[in-house]
Amino acid sequence: MSVNDTAHSDKFAWNRQVYHRLKLALSLGLRRQIFVAVCDDLNLRNQVAARLHSTLAYPVGQVLYQPSNTQEDSTPAYPRLVTLRLNLSDPNPIAQINQWLVSYPPPIVGVSKDNPGRSLPIPAFQIVGVEQLTKQPVAIQRLFLHYLRLTEQHLSSPESSRFLESSLLLWTPRPWLYAIQQSAPHFWRCRTGVFVFAGEPTPTTRTKNSPERFSGSRSLDLGNIEQVIWEESVSGDDFPVEDVDFQIHTPVNRGHQPQEPSPIKSELFVPETFQQETNDKVRISETSSPPRLSHISKELTELVLATINTAIAHDQDENIQVQQLLEEIDSLHSTKASPETLAAAYHRLGNLYRLRIEQGQATLENLMVAILAYQEAITYDETSPQVPDILNDLGTLYWMLYRTPPNSEEGQSYIEQGIEFYQLALKLISPETHPETYARVQNNLGTAYGDLARFSNPGENWQKAVAAYREALCFRTAEMEPLKYAATQNNLGTAYWHLAQYNQPMEHLKNAIVAYSLALAYYNSEQEPLKYGMIQNNIGTAHWNLAQYENPAENLRLAVEAYGEALKYRTPAHVPAACAATQNNLGTAYWHLANQSQISKEEQQNFLELCINAYEESLKLAHSMNNANLSFDIFATHNNLGLAHYQLGTDQYLNGDKIARSQHLELALDNHLQALNGLSNKPESYQITLNYVVKTIRAFHSELGIQGQNLALSKVPGQLLPEILPKL
Repeated sequence: MSVNDTAHSDKFAWNRQVYHRLKLALSLGLRRQIFVAVCDDLNLRNQVAARLHSTLAYPVGQVLYQPSNTQEDSTPAYPRLVTLRLNLSDPNPIAQINQWLVSYPPPIVGVSKDNPGRSLPIPAFQIVGVEQLTKQPVAIQRLFLHYLRLTEQHLSSPESSRFLESSLLLWTPRPWLYAIQQSAPHFWRCRTGVFVFAGEPTPTTRTKNSPERFSGSRSLDLGNIEQVIWEESVSGDDFPVEDVDFQIHTPVNRGHQPQEPSPIKSELFVPETFQQETNDKVRISETSSPPRLSHISKELTELVLATINTAIAHDQDENIQVQQLLEEIDSLHSTKASPETLAAAYHRLGNLYRLRIEQGQATLENLMVAILAYQEAITYDETSPQVPDILNDLGTLYWMLYRTPPNSEEGQSYIEQGIEFYQLALKLISPETHPETYARVQNNLGTAYGDLARFSNPGENWQKAVAAYREALCFRTAEMEPLKYAATQNNLGTAYWHLAQYNQPMEHLKNAIVAYSLALAYYNSEQEPLKYGMIQNNIGTAHWNLAQYENPAENLRLAVEAYGEALKYRTPAHVPAACAATQNNLGTAYWHLANQSQISKEEQQNFLELCINAYEESLKLAHSMNNANLSFDIFATHNNLGLAHYQLGTDQYLNGDKIARSQHLELALDNHLQALNGLSNKPESYQITLNYVVKTIRAFHSELGIQGQNLALSKVPGQLLPEILPKL
């Protein structure tokens, strides 16, 4: 593969494509592959390298626990991808790989009386730090190129080192790529692929011995692209748009989806003694240098040092605890401490980082340190009574990786890994003896299945989410944990609501309403106003959906009542985005009430006016927020507001003089034009809205004559006239 020119107009799309090709190449597990990744932007390089490590290094299937009474050995946590930093004093990548393999040889698994066992595959290696050679003496630079020239001998010699069984990914900036091409042509000819990332060069300002960190920034090209993809993927639950002769179309509106209390939907196990343990640690000097460790895996050490280097000043005491604990673990290794003692030390390290995460520092690096530490704890002591809780935490940490941008392409993989950990935990505990842990894991499992439904088999996965939440509620009772019980009931209601979109809608929507109502009973509106308002909104949404199948007038009135109750607590001052979404929902419910056949004309006019008021409140809030953080489509709301005004302006049975009709038609046209302005990239919705504009202009002519039509046309932007005039 040749090096391609990266002068690409869209760096986002380019880097995303290159990243996925590189990830695929490494994940195939092929032997004797040499990949060269070219990246001048060190921040982007660090983020991509960290992303590859978090995705490929420790697949969840390698951390399996087998009960002690089985004949099978457990599979240790052994990486499939190892990240090494080039040794600048002796820059020999092959020697570094061999040294790592000597220190951490692949473990033998599957040993039994009749089976000698097998060795796990040798991992692939990614080497970073080549850019630092620029600041080294010329002799060191030449030595590095000499070692690369010898690589071809390693690949062709039958007495080659174990590197033959592995693959190498070498990260290099563009100047060093050219140097390799010219000075190590044999190595260059042995390459399997070259992956060129677009980015501006980063000055190499680090000192010789300071470790580079995996950047925690979320503003890099790759991160922004994947975050955008994720945002688009969740909009797949939008409602369809239909143009049925000016009947209102259901808004493309995520505000109509039930909402979940995210702070309590996925739970970590927190031992009561954990905080005291961390406070009792002996502190060492803040000026102490990073520990020199020889017995702890380099992956874990590098990630820990990255978190220390990125910490702000007030975290220094905590970083000192981390350094001391690393030294303690290294000392335990050197003194051949018992596996149980090592497991406990790794468990404490995982707990330290879990506490960081719970305090809001859910960075990629912190998540990966906690994951690696917990995996080590299980590897060294599979019989510990803490194992089920650790497995639950691992499941939640992988779920959090999915929620930590950039997260689009790996999202499904992370969720599936989290589910496997939750299922492993459930195999090890009895609900009768560990009801609290069992309920916690089942609740988390339901959450994970709900997120997995966004990627595949939505009906099946929502059904599994319902089953998990129901199982959790068998052991999480209102008497024992009323707020957690209420949270799980709300999650169950949301799972039923989603399931109703795929099968048995009436049954599942009724179950959703029951679950929401049970949750509501345990939230005090004064103590938990936002959660109380959220669940009222969810009840309104479920009734609104149920009205499409039975008793429409009754269910729509119940929806209006619930939305009105929600708005007492979802106020513009406290939660403007949530308030705007509920006002939008209320407007739609009033619209459908206004079009029920059994209501009087007076009621119809009243409902339409209430519909208009709700939509106007929603849009006023949305525009005051610059349309940010909204869960509904404001252009659909503009369209719906226009349709309500249109009906008041054209229905001969509704009260209104010529001036009032003209005002309603003008407002209808204004709102349709605003919607049209935002739908240029949605051809189907654009055409529907354009038809609304045409019908409104015709109504001007019908109600107000040629003067009315001229008034309407004067409001239409000139560039739209060629599209509109032929249709009049």
